[in-house]
Amino acid sequence: MSIPSAPAKGRHDHSGLAYNLAGIAVLVGLLSVGAAYLVDELGQATKLPQPALTDGEPVAQTISGRELHIPTRWFRYGEQIRDGFTNQIDLKVVLTADDGVTPLPVDVTLLPRSRASTSASLLDRVYLHQFGDDTLSGVSGLVGKPMQQSEGYSGESIWYDAISPNPFVAKCMDAVEPEQARQCVRTVYLPSGIAAVYAFDATVLQSWRQFDIQMERWLRPIGAW
Repeated sequence: MSIPSAPAKGRHDHSGLAYNLAGIAVLVGLLSVGAAYLVDELGQATKLPQPALTDGEPVAQTISGRELHIPTRWFRYGEQIRDGFTNQIDLKVVLTADDGVTPLPVDVTLLPRSRASTSASLLDRVYLHQFGDDTLSGVSGLVGKPMQQSEGYSGESIWYDAISPNPFVAKCMDAVEPEQARQCVRTVYLPSGIAAVYAFDATVLQSWRQFDIQMERWLRPIGAW
């Protein structure tokens, strides 16, 4: 009686192992390719064209009884891109720094006047009573005052034009992440009667004298000014 030799089974096991390793290699390769495509897609997403004054494809929206015609690329949120009535419109625009080159992104939220108080009115009614003793520097033409470290104003400051009867006023606060720029908010009433809330990096304050002029260039063509 002959006994089957073991080497054949060993060869079969080695063959199966080789197939398994080959399958794993193919799977890893596919995952690598998929990851490369994902990274590429994410990279493309971060390079989306910025909104421009020449953008088209407008959407008609009515807010506070006023019909606006807004290019689709200006919307911050895709679900808002639809015709009809609304009580809030979230946009993004890009101003230009005083050097005429550096882009200054600004988020714009349009609201009915009843839902917002202007920063200028809050300066007299609220902010002045919460100022700390120090005076900040760093923005030519604006007075910077830190808020008292209480009453919920910790880490905040107010920057305002002390000369104008209708002053430029912005409240700035520390960013969530230390490496990010301070964030500022300014609320105004537009001539149309709509309220506009502007949110931007503190670096935009350096161009505050041109801020409203440039905002008019964006908001007048769509009917919001």
